[in-house]
Amino acid sequence: MSVEVPAPRHIRLTSHAGGFGALPIHWGAATPAERGPIVGTTTTRAHRNVIGTHSGSYSVYRALAVAAGALSASHKADLTNTAPTDVIGPYPQWSDPGKIVSLDPWGATVADVFSNELAAGYDIKPTIAVTKAHVILPEVMEALQKGRLKADGKVLTAGGAALVTKAAVEPVWYLPGVAQRFGCSESDLRRVLFEETGGMYPELVTRSDLEVFLPPIGGLTLYIFGNPRDLANPEVELTARVHDECNGSDVFGSDICTCRPYLTHAIEECIQGAQRGGVGLCAYYRKEGRALGEVTKFLVYNARKRQVGGDTADQYFARTECVAGVQDMRFQQLMPDVLHWLGIRKIHRLVSMSNMKFDAITGSGIEVGTRVNIPDDLIPEDARVEMTAKMAAGYFTPGAVPGADDLKSARGRGLDA
Repeated sequence: MSVEVPAPRHIRLTSHAGGFGALPIHWGAATPAERGPIVGTTTTRAHRNVIGTHSGSYSVYRALAVAAGALSASHKADLTNTAPTDVIGPYPQWSDPGKIVSLDPWGATVADVFSNELAAGYDIKPTIAVTKAHVILPEVMEALQKGRLKADGKVLTAGGAALVTKAAVEPVWYLPGVAQRFGCSESDLRRVLFEETGGMYPELVTRSDLEVFLPPIGGLTLYIFGNPRDLANPEVELTARVHDECNGSDVFGSDICTCRPYLTHAIEECIQGAQRGGVGLCAYYRKEGRALGEVTKFLVYNARKRQVGGDTADQYFARTECVAGVQDMRFQQLMPDVLHWLGIRKIHRLVSMSNMKFDAITGSGIEVGTRVNIPDDLIPEDARVEMTAKMAAGYFTPGAVPGADDLKSARGRGLDA
């Protein structure tokens, strides 16, 4: 069944003037009523109080659906029975404007907290969804068969399925706070965002009254093992990993990096932690190829393997910088926000060797106890180039930091291997 496309009408260009009837946003306010809802829908343009649209990274697909007549541009979501399966917060961090600047802490409960008369008639959509799921991984089933994991029917079934609470989180940027995190002025941030996106969002430079931006980037997914409420209790042991997407390894098992082995090892650690009476957390961010993108990542793979002398640890970062102009664009400054959304104050076991992640987490005020490195026998042979280079550059290691000779001797396979 197709939806009739409305007849062509005049185009509304962005302007310097505010919209009629748009609700104000007071970021960091103690209550949702004081804070105000995020309205980024296009059903009533005058109601929009942010730059960008909901589900930003999929907004182009929505446009295609409307253009093709498959979706009505005025469709308003029916949120019946979509409420979170688990209650998250509110926590003190929610009303601290310096703790959370890249997501909406009230984004999972908009149907409830903005159901008053003030918000009546506004198309307010969730930016966070919380549900239940079973996670089934061959590595977990193998750990169960070998006896490293035990089924308890509560965290892990006899069939190898881990029972989790999972949450999908879309980015919601409070521009003054984001600018402060990166040590730049808000005006400079707005101008660069406008220019580097090809002028996609003129309101970044014409509407200084709009302080919230829904960027067209991927968000993150949380996987919680155990009771989500325990995440905010520093007395309950928390095992956690913050993982940046690597499709080639995470999904397809490419052995040039340690991403999937480290992720599955972290999940095993989370299951064991939950079974000890604690809680486990894996936060999965969409930052493919160090946020450089998969095309750039594959170009770097070719450059590494074709260079004189082959793939070596001492040239690992140099080859990335030659292609991309920078070694890494993940910039972990915004990463801890979701941890604060969960109320986390202490991570007892951080399953990560990254110095950037550790520094960002502790710098945001969260205490970290033990750091858990990937076991040596889980590192693919071709990934030792990456791991050696990272440890030499500052990654946590319980052993000796690799020296110049180690960097030169760590070699990977060529393209014809």
